[in-house]
Amino acid sequence: MDIPHVRGRVAIQAHVAVPDGTVEEEFARNGFFGRYAHLYREHAPVGWTRIEGPLRPRLYQLAGVAAGDYLGNRISLLANADCRIHTSVVREPMPYLFRNADGDELLFVHAGAGRLETDFGALAYETGDYLVIPRGTTYRLAPTSETRLLIVETGELAVPDRGMLGQHALFDPAVLRVPSPDEPSTLASGLAGCRPGEWRLMIKRQDVLTSVYYPHCPLDVVGWKGTLTVWQLNVRDIRPVSSDRYHLPPSAHTTFVAPNVAICTFAPRPLENGDPRALKVPFYHSNIDFDEVLFYHAGEFFSRDGITPGMLTFHPQGIHHGPQARAAARAPTAQRTEEIAVMIDTRRPLDVCPPATTLEIDDYWKSWQPKPEGAR
Repeated sequence: MDIPHVRGRVAIQAHVAVPDGTVEEEFARNGFFGRYAHLYREHAPVGWTRIEGPLRPRLYQLAGVAAGDYLGNRISLLANADCRIHTSVVREPMPYLFRNADGDELLFVHAGAGRLETDFGALAYETGDYLVIPRGTTYRLAPTSETRLLIVETGELAVPDRGMLGQHALFDPAVLRVPSPDEPSTLASGLAGCRPGEWRLMIKRQDVLTSVYYPHCPLDVVGWKGTLTVWQLNVRDIRPVSSDRYHLPPSAHTTFVAPNVAICTFAPRPLENGDPRALKVPFYHSNIDFDEVLFYHAGEFFSRDGITPGMLTFHPQGIHHGPQARAAARAPTAQRTEEIAVMIDTRRPLDVCPPATTLEIDDYWKSWQPKPEGAR
């Protein structure tokens, strides 16, 4: 049995009525579900003067990535044994087909529109779409406008158990769209190094690409049935849970899960306005058991200053983060948040991939430092 101990000045209800002159830190195992301690500090734990060594909050600017070939332009950002996080920008229809034999893929469409052609049929995609592509699926993208993607390559993706919230919480499974093989692929033969009358399929296995050539288009399915297919979900169909008097943990916004990985969507929602003592901004925490990645899609990002759409932050295990000072100052009068962001939590530590270093904003860690009196 876990018996909570109480010592010193504390808030009896977590995240509500934090003692004057203190900030609250959640020190917890297994994300927000294990044993915990709430620490009440006189100073924010992010008020450092300098950091020496590789462990630090990191920020990447993805908005400037130029368009190119879908695979050739796929930039690896962060990776571990369970997932890889990439970005890619495509403007022209892919002249070949692709199959990932290493893992499921989740494509988040940050900008753009077009057509996704798959073994199961085609789907029209647009900004704000999640596209879940099971491992082993053959597909191609045919953009009608420049398409900017956040890509998560991971184990088998599924929808989390919503427990007492019920199966229709966050989004009703009926809003998931699946493809139908009503129209043939628009991919012509003889492209991407093919001979006349040939189609090229590129397969990734153990991070090595193999090209297989066919005398017919491999997207030739005329019907399918079953429980495994491509899913499409737009962020506008997500209806986040909220509490008027208590700041819910990020895990309450989980959209998809995979082994050792959780993917959450922060969508516009009301803030905690029912009790003036309740925290509205995220509490400080140090990610004891999870690395945290946040991709900023649209809106005003409530807990961060200086963040614009298309940026990605990485907060690794072992070092604190939470609301920046200016975000905390805005909180008392804020009524709701209009942000849309994608969060990726990984149980195993992520490594920074070499291509990401050219996209990093090096002084992001300084943005947490306390501002001098009178500074704007």
